[in-house]
Amino acid sequence: MLTVYVDMDDVLCDYSTKIREKKAKSSATSYPQSEPGFFRSLEPIEGALSAIEKLRSRKDIDLYILTAPSTKNPLSYTEKRLWIEDKFGYEMTSNLIICSNKGLLKGDVLIDDHSNGRGQEHFEGKLIHFGQSDYPNWEAVLEYFTAQF
Repeated sequence: MLTVYVDMDDVLCDYSTKIREKKAKSSATSYPQSEPGFFRSLEPIEGALSAIEKLRSRKDIDLYILTAPSTKNPLSYTEKRLWIEDKFGYEMTSNLIICSNKGLLKGDVLIDDHSNGRGQEHFEGKLIHFGQSDYPNWEAVLEYFTAQF
């Protein structure tokens, strides 16, 4: 059984676009992610929802959502949890891990848009660097799992 962790921001939901939009509308907000409702309102990344359902359905994968909190917004803990329930149902909330240091967790695969900064560089399994040349989108990630496992 493979233990697979999937990051939220810019892997499952479109964090960066929302930041740009908020900053373009108001120069008064240096940290749009600190506003109530920010995380709950994020749009899914193209292909993310169906990809997660495909990975969840595999009997050889134990799937978790692993996200770092926004220290600028204590509501991020609740909003991220609600986002997961909204998109994947209540059952998936038991597989949500909110942790500032992703390198503390043991597992086989981490799918993340960053290769360092939140402990990703210390993760002992394989890092799938989402949004980069080898894994530009969810289609490429799913191809990896089909080919390797």
